[in-house]
Amino acid sequence: MAKINGIYAAGMSILNDDLSLNVRETISHAERIIDQGCHGVAIFGSTGQAQLISISEKIDLLNNLSENKYKDNFIIGTGLNSLSETINLMKIASSLNFKRFLIMPPAYYKYGDKEVIEFYTKIIKSIPDCEIILYNFEKLCGYKFSVNCVIELNKRFPSQVIGVKDSTYNLFENLKIENFSILPGSELKLLKGLEIGCSGIITATCNVTAELSRKVYDDFISKKEQTSNQKLCDIRKVFDKYNLISGLHTFYSEKNKIYKNILPPLSLLSDIEKKDLKENLSNLNFSLSTSMAA
Repeated sequence: MAKINGIYAAGMSILNDDLSLNVRETISHAERIIDQGCHGVAIFGSTGQAQLISISEKIDLLNNLSENKYKDNFIIGTGLNSLSETINLMKIASSLNFKRFLIMPPAYYKYGDKEVIEFYTKIIKSIPDCEIILYNFEKLCGYKFSVNCVIELNKRFPSQVIGVKDSTYNLFENLKIENFSILPGSELKLLKGLEIGCSGIITATCNVTAELSRKVYDDFISKKEQTSNQKLCDIRKVFDKYNLISGLHTFYSEKNKIYKNILPPLSLLSDIEKKDLKENLSNLNFSLSTSMAA
């Protein structure tokens, strides 16, 4: 088991005009942000609208992704509430030699640590060779991982429960597990996280901040003076004013109209919000062209 370190984007899903998944463009988008600086991409996380995309489309993408030159740089999200469907999708991904998965507990229902441990236990017993990054995002699923729950899962399954994406931010400053990847969900936490022993980040806005995020990471590793962290944080703060999926699709649609396609009930930013986004980013000397400079 190798620890996951670095800058990971929560990949975007690119849709056709009929709102079906455009597999080729989704993979091409992921390749571009890896080329721009990301160490890897998490496919079918919340940013990728995973909960709204059909299983058949996910399988189609996995089949194509399995032949990609960056195959080892991908983490596969499931975006499913159903335990059996989660296991079945993971089995298909495993048959294509994907090993690392980003899995959030089911949404809607109320439960606690005991039930969460049982949920992951059933997954791991069905797929013993998997490596799981726990997805801690109370805002989306209604459950917040406790430090004790993560420690217990790793204790029971040290080869399978290998890390956590912390988008609730109650773990990254408090969790200490040897050889365990802790990856906050915002660029605002990147430098501080690295300073206290975190492994990197997995974030939505790395779709546009790949180069800047990678520079902050590399400068920290090389013990160089930080010259990009403030701008990186300022850009994140601009996007944080909106729904991140809406903001990212609106941002990218300025260059390619295919990014305007988004699954209901999600939507693009309003005209007023779009104008505000562009103005605030312009004030930071940041645009689509600068974000895509490799």
